[in-house]
Amino acid sequence: MTGQTKGIRQEKSVRPSIGFFERWLTAWVFLCIGVGIVLGQLVPNFFDAVSKLEVARVNIPVGLLIWVMIIPMLLKIDFGALHQVKEHLKGVGVTLLINWAVKPFSMAILAYLFIKVLFAPYLPHDQIDSYIAGLILLAAAPCTAMVFVWSQLTDGDPYFTLTQVALNDLIMVFAFAPIVGLLLGLSSITVPWDTLLTSVGLYIVVPVIVAQVVRSVLLKRGQAAFDGALKILGPASLMALLATLVLLFAFQGQAILKQPLVIAMLAVPILIQVYFNSTLAYLLNRKLKVAHSAACPSALIGASNFFELAVATAISLFGLQSGAALATVVGVLIEVPVMLSVVHVVNRTKGWYANE
Repeated sequence: MTGQTKGIRQEKSVRPSIGFFERWLTAWVFLCIGVGIVLGQLVPNFFDAVSKLEVARVNIPVGLLIWVMIIPMLLKIDFGALHQVKEHLKGVGVTLLINWAVKPFSMAILAYLFIKVLFAPYLPHDQIDSYIAGLILLAAAPCTAMVFVWSQLTDGDPYFTLTQVALNDLIMVFAFAPIVGLLLGLSSITVPWDTLLTSVGLYIVVPVIVAQVVRSVLLKRGQAAFDGALKILGPASLMALLATLVLLFAFQGQAILKQPLVIAMLAVPILIQVYFNSTLAYLLNRKLKVAHSAACPSALIGASNFFELAVATAISLFGLQSGAALATVVGVLIEVPVMLSVVHVVNRTKGWYANE
């Protein structure tokens, strides 16, 4: 047994608790909603000036915040783990099926059904297509960072989780833009391809490269230096997310005050797709006799979203004040409580899962 394997086995033996900021993320998001709305009403000229700080439709302050948000999460990804994919082929296959062939398309259907049909009379008519676009963006990006927390809370196989996330990130570089473009086109939403491809470059390709360079430099200094950097950058990442939300809600405040039920209506298709995709992945893994330690992270990766990327792309494509940006923020709002409920279910059903 190698030292690396021993370290991973030891890590699995102790179930870690979710971090302070992650545990209360939903509360922080609610706080940012309130702060953003209040500030937007008190100092509208300031936020109007911030919204105009753009280059090629990319808001500079928000772009910088999003880099601070995304890069620390990508530091955890080891693309060198991809060779281990052969050890988990069935589970990886299930997750890839859910992430790339089911989730984006099921969300497009749910978004059309609820936003375009059922809830349309209660939503601002000029934002309906934008809301649908935001929901599609949310579902088209598989989770990159928080899934490590969910996997640990279910005693998930760390090799499987690392391999799956690294593979998803690699696929996302090439597949995110085509899938988003296809689904937006099917939804009769004009696709600004130049902005979409720029967003992929800015918020996927460049951060992945920067993160891998920084990761390499830190690891050369030793595991302690790497772990210390992650400990510092983790809270910075979440603080950047919260600062971005304050900006979003400062611009969205007036619309939210007029339509307080918008957030609840946007949450409905998100909730349905999370439970649908996690259940489908969990059952498929059981059918294929995949070990529970791989089936758990498979179900969790299949259900959760890379909401940081979705928020960034929505802002770039449709603007800070768009319904798309608001729809992706709703994903942030419900991510933690919903995923913790999925964690609870897969933990409680371990006996049923193993009973053939």
